[in-house]
Amino acid sequence: MREDQPGVENGAGAGRGGAAGAATADLLARARAGDGEAFQALTEPHRRELQVHCYRMLGSVQDAEDTLQDTLLAAWQSLDGYEGRASIRTWLYRIATNRCLNARRSAGRRAAREWNVPGVEPPEPTRLGEVVWLEPCPEALVEGALAAPLGPEARYEQSESISLAFVTALQALPPRQTAVLILRDVLGFHAREVAEMLDSTVESVTSALKRARAGLERRRPELPPGEAPPAPGSPDEDALVARFVAAYEAADVDALVALLTDDVFMSMPPMPLEYEGRDVVAEFCRGIFGAGRRFDLVPTRANGQPAFGSYLHTPGGVRHGTGLLVVTAAGGRISALSHFESSTLPWFGLPRSLPAR
Repeated sequence: MREDQPGVENGAGAGRGGAAGAATADLLARARAGDGEAFQALTEPHRRELQVHCYRMLGSVQDAEDTLQDTLLAAWQSLDGYEGRASIRTWLYRIATNRCLNARRSAGRRAAREWNVPGVEPPEPTRLGEVVWLEPCPEALVEGALAAPLGPEARYEQSESISLAFVTALQALPPRQTAVLILRDVLGFHAREVAEMLDSTVESVTSALKRARAGLERRRPELPPGEAPPAPGSPDEDALVARFVAAYEAADVDALVALLTDDVFMSMPPMPLEYEGRDVVAEFCRGIFGAGRRFDLVPTRANGQPAFGSYLHTPGGVRHGTGLLVVTAAGGRISALSHFESSTLPWFGLPRSLPAR
């Protein structure tokens, strides 16, 4: 968790004076007169962080992009109603949050899919997951939002609050609790500001935040000392990743299992199958590597975590992309493996297939 930083301006305060400044006032006047370039100049500095905000709220890159476009359109159409009492940034967060709440309440979320790996019979799952719409977030999007200003009341580091475990836990909270927790504990807006964004009261926001924190704690307990993930790009992370790749590409299940925590968790949205525990994950991997199936892994990053495009060898030599594998580390071992569909590969600049070597 992030320690308070009293010297950091909060999300609404940052830029409040600028909103009244000559440059911003000029852009606002031009945008209200129909100047699209002026509107873009007002909103573009906040685009990436708003998109990540929508992703945290919705758990889906595609839904986040759609909601961001809806937010910008709504902002363009309602410029005359912007009175300048809050910064442009805060005003945009208000619109984006309420658009996300509408999306969370709709029935149009991505449906679960059945197991579709030919010739492989999966073991009985530990349970069926509910967050089947979860999608991985490309590193380029994450990096573009990490510089966003945080309020002194923010409790989480930006990198922690974009992790797959954190985003998944958010999806299990009621929509309004999700919004309050992100605005208060991730972005650091004051309770009064959040109440204004949600057309609510400070008392209601405080109550929702208390329930959201308790719900998040149940679904995502804090890691014990020594089990925090290694720093991105550190020698410890590089060493763990190298051992994982070597074991996976060699289909060495014993070496792979030796890297896993006792309570390792495996998921594969939009398939709802979830596995918890080293033994059942080992059984799953033996099935995947069975019948001589071999894979090449191409490194990338998703949600601030090591990730890999997975490519299946074929008799003709061409290697077909089977999906994106995201690794969650805890200390010097792997605590979670998340496999996503091959349709996500282009988001990470990865091809659908690799040529024969």
